[in-house]
Amino acid sequence: MLRLSVPTGRRLDDTRSLDLEVAGAESNVSVALARLGWRTGWVSRLPDHALGHAILRALRADGVDTSAVKCVPDERLGTYFIEYATAPRTTQVIYDRADSAASHITTADVDWDYLLDTQILHLTGITAALSENCYDLIAEAIRRAHAAGVMVSLDVNYRAKLWDAATAGQKLRPLIAAADILFCKAADATALFDCRGEPQQLMTELQKLTRAPAIFCTFGEHGAALLSGAEFVSQPALPVQIVDRIGSGDAFAAGVLDGWLSSDISTFDTSALREGLRRGVALAAIALSQFGDRVLSSRTELNAMLTSERRDISR
Repeated sequence: MLRLSVPTGRRLDDTRSLDLEVAGAESNVSVALARLGWRTGWVSRLPDHALGHAILRALRADGVDTSAVKCVPDERLGTYFIEYATAPRTTQVIYDRADSAASHITTADVDWDYLLDTQILHLTGITAALSENCYDLIAEAIRRAHAAGVMVSLDVNYRAKLWDAATAGQKLRPLIAAADILFCKAADATALFDCRGEPQQLMTELQKLTRAPAIFCTFGEHGAALLSGAEFVSQPALPVQIVDRIGSGDAFAAGVLDGWLSSDISTFDTSALREGLRRGVALAAIALSQFGDRVLSSRTELNAMLTSERRDISR
């Protein structure tokens, strides 16, 4: 979809200009991984007009294969509007994505041979919230991935403006139960699945709901953590001057997958998962320091963050 934001300090009901950015959780992850050197593809359904073409052009420029995206005439593109705020105000988001081309996607729109020709299939709860057929598609994708021996990465990514917590919790339980690697904000684990307590206790409760050998939770300014079997590992957040919060969760997921992909993913090697946690926290910090949903980073920049080789000016 497209994101339209007002300049910092302006109000949506009084703005005279809007900044336009390409947005979307799964595409954000695809972009981040592509820019780190991985081959990625994104599957969706877009309107066959200038705005849909703009999204495809941006993703292709970032290295993402969009050849399996279906373009359809006479349909609309999902958008969202955002008004950034500093304390005491909260940032406001207005969605306009009902009845979008993406929300109409069905199993017939998907090239399954293409989708399953991968090491990892990354899915999110946002897509599952868009429509009943989107939810059914996510469930079918997980089923087919397991049958094909493809690992499933699932990010809960709860959006309260798309569905209420009770409905989301009920509908997402069978999906998280089938994940191989699970991402979930601590606040979402509490709101949707009633998991509570200190980080390790909360994640142990979440672990009971899934087959996933690896669970990653984020805790805002307190960093993130991994639970793999009985092993619990935490990683503090990196200091960062926040420019834009949107997309940092997708950056975290991409960093984790980057670390995991660097090993034999079928073994769920703990050292690779730990390295993924470290990379996820670093890539999330990079995302927070830049404008836009996509994480426009590089292997060189990520490695510099990991080795503390950061400079005010690089020249």
